[in-house]
Amino acid sequence: MAKNPKSKPPFPTREEILEFIQSSPKRVGKREIARAFKLGSEGKVMLREILKDLETGGVLQRGRGKRFAEPGTLPEVTVLHITGIDAEGELLARPETWDEAAGPAPAIYMHPERKGQQALGTGDRVLARLERTGRGVYWARTIRRLPSAPATIMGVYREIGGEGRIESTDRRAKQDFIVPAGQAGGAKPGDLVRAQVLPGKDLGLRKTKVTDVLGGMDDPRSISLISIHEHELPSEFPPDALDQAKAAGAAPLGDRVDLRDLPLVTIDGADARDFDDAVFAEPDPDRKGGWHLVVAIADVSWYVRPGDALDRSAYDRGNSVYFPDRVVPMLPHELSTGWCSLNPKEDRPCLAAHLWIDEDGNLKRHRFERAMMRSAARLTYEQVQAARDGRPDDATDVLTKDVIAPLYGAYAALARNRHARGVLELDLAERKVNIDDRGRVTGIVQRARFDSHRLIEEFMITANVAAAEALEKKKLPCMYRIHDQPSPVKIGALAEALATIGLKFSKGQVMQSKHFNQVLAKAKDGPFERMVQELVLRSQAQAEYAPDNIGHFGLALRRYCHFTSPIRRYSDLLVHRALIRGGKMGEGALETDHRDFAEMGQHLSFTERRAAAAERAAVDRFTTQFLSDRVGATFRGRVNGVTRFGLFITLDDTGADGLIPIRSLPDDYYIHDEAHNRLRGRSTGRTYVLGEAVEVRLVEARPLTGGMVFELMDGGTEGGGGRARGRLSPGGRPSGGGRKGRDRQGGRDKGRKGKSGGKRGRG
Repeated sequence: MAKNPKSKPPFPTREEILEFIQSSPKRVGKREIARAFKLGSEGKVMLREILKDLETGGVLQRGRGKRFAEPGTLPEVTVLHITGIDAEGELLARPETWDEAAGPAPAIYMHPERKGQQALGTGDRVLARLERTGRGVYWARTIRRLPSAPATIMGVYREIGGEGRIESTDRRAKQDFIVPAGQAGGAKPGDLVRAQVLPGKDLGLRKTKVTDVLGGMDDPRSISLISIHEHELPSEFPPDALDQAKAAGAAPLGDRVDLRDLPLVTIDGADARDFDDAVFAEPDPDRKGGWHLVVAIADVSWYVRPGDALDRSAYDRGNSVYFPDRVVPMLPHELSTGWCSLNPKEDRPCLAAHLWIDEDGNLKRHRFERAMMRSAARLTYEQVQAARDGRPDDATDVLTKDVIAPLYGAYAALARNRHARGVLELDLAERKVNIDDRGRVTGIVQRARFDSHRLIEEFMITANVAAAEALEKKKLPCMYRIHDQPSPVKIGALAEALATIGLKFSKGQVMQSKHFNQVLAKAKDGPFERMVQELVLRSQAQAEYAPDNIGHFGLALRRYCHFTSPIRRYSDLLVHRALIRGGKMGEGALETDHRDFAEMGQHLSFTERRAAAAERAAVDRFTTQFLSDRVGATFRGRVNGVTRFGLFITLDDTGADGLIPIRSLPDDYYIHDEAHNRLRGRSTGRTYVLGEAVEVRLVEARPLTGGMVFELMDGGTEGGGGRARGRLSPGGRPSGGGRKGRDRQGGRDKGRKGKSGGKRGRG
């Protein structure tokens, strides 16, 4: 019986061809496409016409060798400019030539330099080979360094044998810098300085010229100063902005709605100094089980008008930056802790969101109005929670029944809605650095989390959703807070890593936050709980600002923006102005000829990432300073990162981060298994994996860089599967620094307030 001839595969659709090109890590030509879809000679003719049509329509771009890629795709070899590090410690780069009209430049992460090569730093230029790992995301490896313009460094000035030296604050700098005679700029030994790198070397060390003396390094407050200068945070207000802030005064009642008799209260951290939101709740008389919420937000738009001096300065900063001992505010203190702060018993202008929810927390309707309010009380999270638990104090005793109880009633409904949506529930401890009046660290503790925190977060999230809905309805520009779903590449890596500990995670399903919650629930209270939390966190995209809405994956919301913190976030001020324009609520509205929202979104996303990196760097240095007198002590911790050069460790008690260099591990040749987040000894089979509990000894602590080095005392899994016990002998003397993964989910809106009024949100 004759066999049936093989049928030809169907000709691919335009969408399938595009998907193949877009998912390819490299540019592909007609030959590769034809081979992938098994096209014959006739099919190749049709393919050529389709590719020509796609290129003419701007959907594809053609590179060298007649190879195609989607527009904006970079060539495999290109010149990069090193721009800095992100919050996780990854080195970032940017194409030296990039057409801004093509949109934002792609994200480029640099692979570490090969052994024996000097680490790259900000300002360096390199010719690099790129590997595309996702749409708009690349990893780059240096081919060769290129000459670059003089850079600046920060460090501590010292004198050795009468010669000036600078010890850099950058933990990647392996050598000191020389300060030739006459170039010290008046610096004294121990001073924190900024210096310009000069041409030429002396004794193999780069030469520098001191340009700024910033103060003595023996002052604990210099730690925050390092972060401010290191991340180039604007820390001085222009004179015209300061003059405008000082001239500000009380806002008139005018056409505002009078809410001064409504018992709105602020609920913040005990050490907060500014109060930009107040809340109220009461049962909805028109809906059984429903609630009427009022979220009143400081009316910053009354004082900061589009294009004025305060506006230009606030946009440049993008947001406030909070350190353990100080704040770099977005607005001068006359506004941030004065006229724009909802201080108790004082009249303050506000933008009030009236929100009506049903018994399951669904937002049924909302209304925004410009109003005048008077805060009934300034309460703390601890006070409110104690009152709820039956332990009121003098301030909350009179408020418990009529003010605090309704707030918790509304929160119960909002919590049901949160659970029903399937919000991504990551439970990662955050550390708080306690500072005394002299700026010295007195302790590092985990931040307490009460239902009072969650109550405020849910009220703020609901108000933010209402603001986005209101602007959409009126077809007005909205600066959305977007959070994309994880990329297929990261989902694949997560699934592979989870498979090694027996957890299944389907890569083919349409991703929802609830799928991650299911995995987190399976790992809860087990030996791999911390590891799974870290893996899920690292699989998430970063939240950002943009005028085009794609929803918020982590919060499981179709639309979301930031409305509730205009004192500390410029994005919220934009939303306020748009609401005022849409509601015809008077002066300070968004202008029709406002700057491009797409460009503004990119800028505000950058300033947010810059602030997060600066804050983390400062906490790392304060933590290292706190532990610097405990060198030689042992600690319990977990593996927070696995790299080809060692293990990053996070200590259980303080959350401090540090490195165990690979050369200090027990003698063996260790293979870095990136897909499974582990190091494995070739000879012994001893394995070290992400999330594993270990015992370490502190070998080195350098507050100047924030770097700590540990030695492994107990931990790791034997090749046969048993746990390693007993003390381990290191193979060499370690040195280096540490880091910790960045927060990608962006899930909380109402953050925490630190000393000087610091608040940080993650939504």
